[in-house]
Amino acid sequence: MSVFKRGTTWWFEFNFEGQRIRESAKTDSKRIAEKAERQRRRELEVAINRIPKRARTPLFKFAAEEWLSSLSGLANKTIAAYRQYVKTLNTEFGDRLICDIGLDDIVRLQRKRVAQGKSPRTVNYEVHALRLILKHFNLWWPLADKVRMLKGERRPGRALSREEETKLIGEIGKSGSPALLPLFIMSIDSGLRASEIRTLKRGDATLARNEDGFEGEIIVRQSKTDAGTGRVIPLTRRAAAALAAWLESLPEAGPGAHVFPRHAVGFAPEGRGTAIYDIDFGQPMQGWKTAWARVRKDAKVSCRWHDLRHTLVSRLAELSNVSEETIRALAGHVSPQMLRRYAHIRASAKRAAIASLETAAEGTSGAVGEAKSDRESPQKSPQFGEGEAQAPIQAGTKFLN
Repeated sequence: MSVFKRGTTWWFEFNFEGQRIRESAKTDSKRIAEKAERQRRRELEVAINRIPKRARTPLFKFAAEEWLSSLSGLANKTIAAYRQYVKTLNTEFGDRLICDIGLDDIVRLQRKRVAQGKSPRTVNYEVHALRLILKHFNLWWPLADKVRMLKGERRPGRALSREEETKLIGEIGKSGSPALLPLFIMSIDSGLRASEIRTLKRGDATLARNEDGFEGEIIVRQSKTDAGTGRVIPLTRRAAAALAAWLESLPEAGPGAHVFPRHAVGFAPEGRGTAIYDIDFGQPMQGWKTAWARVRKDAKVSCRWHDLRHTLVSRLAELSNVSEETIRALAGHVSPQMLRRYAHIRASAKRAAIASLETAAEGTSGAVGEAKSDRESPQKSPQFGEGEAQAPIQAGTKFLN
C-alpha cells in the first residue's frame, strides 16, 4: 500500500488479486488519500466475497413512496387507490422506521379505523396496502401468521327485475347524460364490467345492419382477469342498436378511438336537450357516477352498476339450455360466490323444467288411459266420439317423441 503525489493531487496504488490498482484520490490531503486507499480495498474485498451491503432502514413515508414507484402493469385506477391508502397510512406511520411497525401497530390501526366508522372491507384494503409495502422490504413474514383481516358482511350482487330495468331506462331517458343510455344497455345486455366498457375502442366493435335492425359483437381487449381478456361477446339487437346510434353521433372518431371517449356535456343548440363537446378520443370516459346516482334515486331502485353484470349472468343461468361453460365464456371470470349463487338459480330452473315434464307426462298418461278404456269398452262413452278420443293420443305421442 502506498500513496504518492502527482502535481497537487494524491494518488494511491496497491496490488489486489494479482492486479495493480492505481487510482486518483482526487484530493490534496495525504491523510484523505490514505483513507481513500483503505476504503477502496475494502470495497473490492466485499465485492469479491459477495457480501451484500446493508441498506439503511428508511422511514415509512420514504419506503411507501419507493414501493409505489416500483408498481407496474397495474391499472391507473388501482395505483390511484394505492396512493390514497399510502396517504392515510402516512398519517399513522410516516415518521417511523418501517422496521419498527409490528403486530400491535396493525391491530391498533384496525381498531381505530373501525371506531371511525370505516367498513371492514375498507380497513382490510388499507392493511393489504401496508402488507405489500412491508413485503417489498422483506418485513412481512414475521407478521404473516399473526395479522387477522376483519370479517364483515359483503353485499352480494343482485339481479334487476324487468320492472326495475324499465324504470331505470325511463329515468335515463330524462337524464342529461347522452352516454348513459348506451352504457346501460351495453352493460346489462353484455355483462361488461365498468372498466371493460370504458377501455372499449372502435376497432373492438363490429356492427352490421340487417332486416331486423343491427347485429354485431365486441372483443374485450382489456379485463381485470385473464379469463375475461380476449373474450368475444355477441350483442343483442337492442345493444347493437344503442351502440350504433351512439357511434353515429361521433362520426369523426377513428378505429383507435375509445367508444366512450372523455367529453364534457352542455346544452344543445337552441336549448334543445344536451350535447357533448371537448371530446378527447385518446382518453376513456372518466365516469358516470353522478348521473347514475341521480337516475337510481329518481327511479327509486336500489342497485349498483355492477348489478347489471349480475343481472345478465342470472338471466342466463335461468335458461336451462345455456351451459355453465357458455356463461363463463360470456362473463369471463366468475367468482366462487357468484357460482354458488348461480348454481342455486340453475337448480331452481332445473327443478321447474322437471316439474313441467312431469306435469306433461301425467297429462299424457291420463289421456292414454282414457283412450285405452274407450277402446276396450264394448260401448263407447256418450260424451266422446271416435275422433275425439284419438286427439289426446296424438298429442301425447308428439310430446313423447
